[in-house]
Amino acid sequence: MAQRILEAGDIESLDHSAIPRIRTPERLVVFAARAARLRQLAALSNPIAGYLRLMAVLADAQQAVIGGGFKAQQPSAELIASAQQHSMPLIPALSGVRDPAWHAVLLQLLDKVQAAGPLTPPLEALFTHLRSLDQATLDAQADAIFAQRFDEIDPAAAPFIMAALQVVWTDLAADIDRREVPYIETLGLCPVCGSHPVASMVRVGGQYDNYRYLQCGLCATEWHMVRSKCSNCDSTKGIAYHALGSPDADEATREAESKNAALKAESCDECHTYRKIGIQSKDYDFEPFADDLASLTLDLLMGAEGYRRSSPHPWLWPEQAGTADDSAGESE
Repeated sequence: MAQRILEAGDIESLDHSAIPRIRTPERLVVFAARAARLRQLAALSNPIAGYLRLMAVLADAQQAVIGGGFKAQQPSAELIASAQQHSMPLIPALSGVRDPAWHAVLLQLLDKVQAAGPLTPPLEALFTHLRSLDQATLDAQADAIFAQRFDEIDPAAAPFIMAALQVVWTDLAADIDRREVPYIETLGLCPVCGSHPVASMVRVGGQYDNYRYLQCGLCATEWHMVRSKCSNCDSTKGIAYHALGSPDADEATREAESKNAALKAESCDECHTYRKIGIQSKDYDFEPFADDLASLTLDLLMGAEGYRRSSPHPWLWPEQAGTADDSAGESE
């Protein structure tokens, strides 16, 4: 009697007790939720509140574009089959193949941010500069951002360029059949686009309850990774958690505050990097992308303790850095 060999995605779909491996972004809410969280965090006397409010307007613009009929060019069946065969990301950002529509998306985002309210003179000048760039220059910036070639990246322009690319890749990720996403060798990279995660979170509710998911900084896909494991080097040794506490509190109080903190930095003594993690049961509104951006004080603490970021935040690029394997991930 002939037997059919089940693929990994088929097995997962049959086993309702299995941990869901992939959470694809919800097109109708992904950027709107991010914008709402950025405004919420800006209202908490955040030291970069003004920047968070600007980025909330940018996230609103992203939501308006992705929800307003934009459709990215779908990957070919041959590309998907090749990725599955070779255990590679399904729609790799580093392939150099991208929908040219992202240039038009960038202009739409700039128009929508500008229409939302008056810009400061430096921001007005930046938008004028971005509108003047030809497609080849924009593509060169996108290549540098994806490859994290920091000396080639314009840190002022990069968040807006990245925002346009996020719209394209998030639209693609939202339509993916999760069963088609291959298992890739590097667990710390997004299995959909191959980009770095921005942060992770321990979710609550349904099949996702109490499991840790990394969120991609480009396409907003989330993928499961066990806790107490470094998302940069895969080590299970030397993992520690750090949180901000009241500076004038005694040691016992600070320890209690750290234990109950919704946001922590997960450090690894093997690679000396860290990435932030949020506990949704302690703050249901936690959103990895927004909360990472809004917690620069924690970055300063980790830098003072000798740790480097595993990767930069996509909307806050350092003036100069390397990669997590050498001099990367310096605190912004």
